[in-house]
Amino acid sequence: MDALTLLLNRRSLPKLMEPAPQGEALENIFKAGLRAPDHGALMPWRFIVSQGDGLQKLADILVEAAKADGLDDTVIEKASKAPFRAPMVITVVANVTDSDKIPVIEQHLSAGCATQAMQMAAVAQGFSGFWRTGKWAYHSVVRESLGVKGNDMIVGFLYIGTPGCREAKVHEREISQFVEYL
Repeated sequence: MDALTLLLNRRSLPKLMEPAPQGEALENIFKAGLRAPDHGALMPWRFIVSQGDGLQKLADILVEAAKADGLDDTVIEKASKAPFRAPMVITVVANVTDSDKIPVIEQHLSAGCATQAMQMAAVAQGFSGFWRTGKWAYHSVVRESLGVKGNDMIVGFLYIGTPGCREAKVHEREISQFVEYL
């Protein structure tokens, strides 16, 4: 698949199944993430992979967060199942370095770019994925459990696996609604 086709047809595919990428395919995904724009060469990224038993560990963290908030059993049950929507979840953390030159927002954006690059690298190799944040990405229990401190931020949970359904047609957007010229 050529790069332009990949980018113009980007979409999230919600049904993912085994296998998840392994070996060289997974290494390529991380290499793509490590090529994200990075002002000051701070390398503000950290990737936490959950698969196999790791998916249950992530589920336990989400359940702990839901219980800490006193949420009802329906929400707790949903949290317990969330990581199992794919055979692999990569939690992408903006690992911020204090800098007078590079603002925190630029480091957060760099981690976001890394997430996008990793999703595209997965698709380019025949896998698929979807990027989620939601309340768990910002929850103190989740942050603490994953070692996210200070200005660090979970920019997303990247679910990756093999497509388990056909992709729907990408809806075209009217460019003129989003573009202005000075």
